[in-house]
Amino acid sequence: MDSTRYYLGFNLVNGIGPARLDRLVEYCGSLEAAWRATPGDMLASGLDARSMQALSAGQRTIDLDAELERVARTGIKLLTREDASYPAALVHIPAPPPLLYVRGQIAAVDAWSIAVVGTRSPTSYGKEVTQRLAGDLAGAGLTIVSGLAIGVDTLAHRSALEQGGRTIAVLACGADLVYPERNQALADEICAAGAIVSEFPLGTKPTPQMFPVRNRLISGLALGTLVVEAAYGSGALITVEYALEQGREVFAVPGSIFSKMSQGTNALIRNGAAIATQAQDILDALNLSTLAVQQEVQAAFPAEPAEAALLEFVSYEPQHVDELRRACGLPIAEVSALLAMMELKGLVRQAGALQFVRVHEQRASYNVAGGAA
Repeated sequence: MDSTRYYLGFNLVNGIGPARLDRLVEYCGSLEAAWRATPGDMLASGLDARSMQALSAGQRTIDLDAELERVARTGIKLLTREDASYPAALVHIPAPPPLLYVRGQIAAVDAWSIAVVGTRSPTSYGKEVTQRLAGDLAGAGLTIVSGLAIGVDTLAHRSALEQGGRTIAVLACGADLVYPERNQALADEICAAGAIVSEFPLGTKPTPQMFPVRNRLISGLALGTLVVEAAYGSGALITVEYALEQGREVFAVPGSIFSKMSQGTNALIRNGAAIATQAQDILDALNLSTLAVQQEVQAAFPAEPAEAALLEFVSYEPQHVDELRRACGLPIAEVSALLAMMELKGLVRQAGALQFVRVHEQRASYNVAGGAA
């Protein structure tokens, strides 16, 4: 049964986030049963009084069929966490959004994405750096993810489009709106060469509280986050905090010690972020120097269940192929063949004779504003 209608219903109810929804579904046994939950069910699943009141009101007033039709009229697609096309990168972040609103198209190649964030008031240096790095990364095959804000975000999106690449904009408002409004034309271009994504209901206008929520999706959709310019207290540093929580790589562009806009990025580098002075720094760190080849191989040879099963046993520490064979229980010939294909796809790499590790090894966490965590 298609559960989209119920995900949409819960998305329209204030106070029912991913964690509360999961508890309610677990108690009721299904998403449909959760939507029809009685006050007793709500209380037993741990909902507070305000959430119970909101859900009870939603059950009475929300016409799910009418809401589905309303979304359909806008041309916006609904992606639930049960859909095969739901971004795999988001599945593994804390509290992934159960429902996404998408204008445009999320494609398989968007699995190779880099978030580019920074100040809304970049210096001339910051503008040049953003255009160079975002453009080169898009030209190398990476999808550029950002937040459509003025400044670094806008430059990153435009640079990707100018290179004929893909870009995704994550909004802190409904997907049927554009914020800031001056970026309406840019938003239309993005929809034609990527996607606009939001987890907020249609018509939702941005408030200050929504931007940090939006930032967790910017970092969550990407393999890593690149910060170009950011002063202390910048919203870009909130994105970095989420990236670290999600186990993503963080890159920062060094800047002048006299520039306020480089205080945050220089601090990130001092505290452990990788220095990025060219696109190749990022491609090397993410094991994407042969990205075009990896994308061709993955397109020609889609993922198999056996690959996913074997990958579960591959760690960030070198393991001998015999150790992996014993762990997964497959014949050595099959394990060797799978590892060879996974290496071509950029999922694993050799770390010595017959020794393999996962790529994208997680760095030690560090404090965004201070020293090591």
